[in-house]
Amino acid sequence: MDSLIAAAARALVVGDTLGALKRVALRDDAPALALRGIAMAQLGEHARARELLRNAERAFGAHEDLARARCIVAEAEVALALRDFGGQPRTLTHAAATLAAHGDRANALQAGLIAVRQLILLGRIAEATAALAGFDTRDAPPSLQAVAELAAAEVALRSLRTAPARAALARAGEAAGRAQIPALAAEVEEARAAFDRPAARRVHAGHEQPLRLDEVEALRASGALVLDACRRGLRVGDAWLPLARRPVLFVLAQALAEAWPADVDRKALIARAFRTRQPDDTHRARLRVEIGRLRSLAAPFARIEATARGFALTPHGARTVAVLLPPIDGDQASLQALLADGAAWSTSALALALGVNQRTVQRALAELEADGRVRSIGKARAMRWLAPPLAGFTTILLLPASLPPG
Repeated sequence: MDSLIAAAARALVVGDTLGALKRVALRDDAPALALRGIAMAQLGEHARARELLRNAERAFGAHEDLARARCIVAEAEVALALRDFGGQPRTLTHAAATLAAHGDRANALQAGLIAVRQLILLGRIAEATAALAGFDTRDAPPSLQAVAELAAAEVALRSLRTAPARAALARAGEAAGRAQIPALAAEVEEARAAFDRPAARRVHAGHEQPLRLDEVEALRASGALVLDACRRGLRVGDAWLPLARRPVLFVLAQALAEAWPADVDRKALIARAFRTRQPDDTHRARLRVEIGRLRSLAAPFARIEATARGFALTPHGARTVAVLLPPIDGDQASLQALLADGAAWSTSALALALGVNQRTVQRALAELEADGRVRSIGKARAMRWLAPPLAGFTTILLLPASLPPG
């Protein structure tokens, strides 16, 4: 490694991105391309960064496995910042194994953390939890310790375990202080702010009450029957009945839960579930079938009883019924929640995270853009979508500066 490359790598480590670029901006050899790519990523020029890192990977010889693996990890983090989930997970896994085999434990850990954060963004919390359990960060650089604790905090938050989340953020803050990286410390503070923001709305008798994360956790632990419109299902304690793939049953359950302890008229249920204002015998027959299906699925939680004018929900054990709605109103609430992390998403990544087809996401984005609630950057396949900067979701920190090519 020549003196200019070494100086540029040191500049990136201490956050002097422009100083690093001054040393390698006019060079096209493989180490310079890699460092330029990392610098451009830190400046937010992710598309250019990805191009440079790919060029660097190709420029390194076939015998330079370690340097190529570092480029792959840096490119994977750029892809994460771009919310591009179309890459091959096995490529990143192989790069991590190569780094570990060469004794580059820090970058191998970074590769693992990138994979974990992708799992978190895709909502695969159980897999992310299992992956985090295998990490040992005791001898890792403070920056990676902080990123690992941020990931652990986000997993705990998404699992509604606020006490472990606070503890993880405290450890992340301490590690970020030792790392002396302002962007990392800012991310920790942004994550802490999530505890004070409304996480859901509780609806009862036509009134709404915003709830923070700890209040939602307390409600879930209270033993109440919770109709969760954020995750689309029914919950009592740790028992969970998912209805996300049964939209008609979920609509019926929500209507019955919102009316509790009163019943709901059959015509109102038909209008809400089947979207018709002129019901006929076929709609009434279908309502009986769907109510029967819901009654069977919800049997461990509650009874659904027929009344003179419709149906009523009666939870077991004299429990109360609570209805939780997303903190953002409207049909695009889940889409806005994903965009609210401040990063740029592709429509394919949004569709993958939401579990819907890409065309559905495109239509929803067009409606949100017309209302001024989202904005796009780029064109055609390079187009990415962002929300206005009001957001309260933790941003992904791009820290490939620990990847100086060897």
